[in-house]
Amino acid sequence: MKITRIVIDKAFKKFDTLDYEFSINISYEDIEDFTFLDFIKEKMKKYNVKNKVVFEILEDESIKNYDILIKFIDEIKNLGCKVALDDFGSGYSNFEHILKMNVDFLKIDASLIKNIVTDKNSLKITKTIIEFAKSLGLKTIAEYVENEEIFNTVKKLGADYSQGYYFSEPKETPEINNTSIKGKNE
Repeated sequence: MKITRIVIDKAFKKFDTLDYEFSINISYEDIEDFTFLDFIKEKMKKYNVKNKVVFEILEDESIKNYDILIKFIDEIKNLGCKVALDDFGSGYSNFEHILKMNVDFLKIDASLIKNIVTDKNSLKITKTIIEFAKSLGLKTIAEYVENEEIFNTVKKLGADYSQGYYFSEPKETPEINNTSIKGKNE
């Protein structure tokens, strides 16, 4: 997809001289394009983003061939990048495939996190996902952390990172300071 390539180019350029990790969402359709990986390799030669970029892959029903996805993940990781599986727990997650994928992070879907304080099932599922991820040596990211109560709950469950409006609304140009670091559950 052309828009993904534009985002990659702009993000790589922006973070070329910054010492921060950043994420870029990509789709299975991007990965399926046989020129996409070459594009990423070309941009990585141009910009100093090795060990800074995390590619977030949305796992959904559009994934037709997990072998293509697994090969892409392996190649991206060989370049020094990290990989997150986005929206995990949203209904299409397949534990068998996750065991085969060499991802670094599981991003727990907002539909679970936003109800974690009021819905016991969301709490139980989130706890199970975090324990599963830890057993595989994966880090977890809780999406949709909107307030301190949700933050404290996911932190208590052992989520490694949190993101959401509790920390900051989305910004075109983020301010890099101590308040933006608050997302790490330490």
